[in-house]
Amino acid sequence: MIMSRSNKVVVPNCKAALNQMKYEIAAEFGLMTGGYSSNGADTEFAGELGAVSGQSGSVHWSRLSTRQAGSVGGEITRRLVAQAEQVMGGGFQL
Repeated sequence: MIMSRSNKVVVPNCKAALNQMKYEIAAEFGLMTGGYSSNGADTEFAGELGAVSGQSGSVHWSRLSTRQAGSVGGEITRRLVAQAEQVMGGGFQL
């Protein structure tokens, strides 16, 4: 039996935080070609560094391989699980 996937947003207010996490992880993996920021703080020192990002979130997700996109999604999952374990006091033991 194949389970169907549900992409239903459970907590609508978390969409911006998840999007920011996605771009941060992509940058850590070297997949970013520009900056992403919800408040423009990424351009604060860009002039001193010699580059100003004119476009937020310029990762072109369609140009990433399935493996690269999966790596970003997997890292998001790992971080969310780690955060939940911290909140729950150490996590679940088998």
